[in-house]
Amino acid sequence: MRRIGAAAAALVLAGTVLGAGATTAGAAPATTSRATTCPTGWGSGAKGGVAAGAVPLKDIRTGRHDCFDRMVFDVPGGGGDIGYYVRYVDRLYQDGSGRYIPVAGGAVLEIRVAAPSYEPDSGAPAYPGRVARPLPGVDIGGYRTFRDTRFAGSFEGETQVGLGVRARLPFRVIQLPDRLVVDVAHSWTSAR
Repeated sequence: MRRIGAAAAALVLAGTVLGAGATTAGAAPATTSRATTCPTGWGSGAKGGVAAGAVPLKDIRTGRHDCFDRMVFDVPGGGGDIGYYVRYVDRLYQDGSGRYIPVAGGAVLEIRVAAPSYEPDSGAPAYPGRVARPLPGVDIGGYRTFRDTRFAGSFEGETQVGLGVRARLPFRVIQLPDRLVVDVAHSWTSAR
């Protein structure tokens, strides 16, 4: 009989503790740790795609995502095959002149897009970038990976941009209709 009484007392005590835990959990919502699975395998080696660029670059914009920071080059009329060459460099040098352009960050991605920043027929500016200055209209404050942007100009139909990032991290390049996308991962691991 004592064993049953002791067991009943233990159950009542356990129920009280569980009930208090449920009340506490109900009073203050529990935080759930949801890990986001991020793509891996992009690597940090140079990436390129060949296509002649006769359509001008109109805009450069950026965006933040759970796993990466993104830079988008808008080339209306460029179709889905916009030429590019993206690689990490020790320092950014402007094509044609060889001028050194400082870019802040732990690593520098040089991005070349086969689209001039000017109208090929008239030479009028199509994109308002100024050499060695940050990209106009692009605010990367609060980004996890991006640290700096620099416009390096256009030379022989290609536009050159320097993207300062936190460290040498994996990146990918995606060709979409009328735009080129460069994503730089927040880390080398598959979870954020």
